[in-house]
Amino acid sequence: TLMAPHYKKSGKRWVPCIRKRLTQSALPPSNGFLVIEANGGLNQQRISICDAVAVASLLNATLVSPAFHLNSVWRDSSKFGDIFDEDHFIETLRKHVRVVKELPENVSAQFDHNISSILNMRTKAFSSQSYYLEKVLPKLLELGAVRIAPFSNRLANSVPSNINALRCLANYEALRFSEPIRILADNMVDRMIKKSALTGGKYMSVHLRFEEDMVAFSCCIYDGDWKENIAMENARERGWRGKFRRPGRVINPEANRRNGRCPLAPIEVEMLVPRNCFEYARIATLLGPVRGTVTNFSKLS
Repeated sequence: TLMAPHYKKSGKRWVPCIRKRLTQSALPPSNGFLVIEANGGLNQQRISICDAVAVASLLNATLVSPAFHLNSVWRDSSKFGDIFDEDHFIETLRKHVRVVKELPENVSAQFDHNISSILNMRTKAFSSQSYYLEKVLPKLLELGAVRIAPFSNRLANSVPSNINALRCLANYEALRFSEPIRILADNMVDRMIKKSALTGGKYMSVHLRFEEDMVAFSCCIYDGDWKENIAMENARERGWRGKFRRPGRVINPEANRRNGRCPLAPIEVEMLVPRNCFEYARIATLLGPVRGTVTNFSKLS
């Protein structure tokens, strides 16, 4: 977990570890600009943003508001400010990490106003603090800006506690949804409570996420025929370009299922939901383009 509480004896209460581990002091002059491209789905992008804040602190760099890679599945062209409250993000981090919405004009001009012209430091997953200080920092000081793309899981978990505290700060305080999304969410919750009058306002929201990309990435086998298996192979190739066909890569669907790594099918979710939920709470199902049939999930729809 990114955030663990500590016990404050004097007040006999639990408080976030962020308060304990973060110090506030004047930031030294910036070493340059860090440009990252968060890839994957929204949750992966969220983790990438938190890691980027931590890396920017390690490098004493100014973080440019993260760009989102156009996902081959979602094809969502939203920008950072469309999803998250950008001003709140910048203000919350202000005393710890500099964040700007875009490169200053003079810096952008050095790279012909083309982000792709900035040196891309292709970084391995879960790279250590020493990697960033020994490999990335010298280039940052030399060029004034570096780019890391893709930037998914590019920082090791084992970093100093003050750096992990910045991950926490980004995750739990700096990142909040943009106002239109917050308004929509509030309206949805209010509507669900009103629609659940017969159950005392209680409701359960179920997001199946049994969709093509999740099923394909899991390498699990369900009740589909050979055509379904070919479709999943094609989806893996479209989304991950040979990742699952690399030499030495072993795909073992049975082992994946035994180890709990297979997304639950609709019928499996139905079996897990307690029966009394059908009587005491209204059920809302959030469905994307679900793979296969959902007829067995009719009670929850």
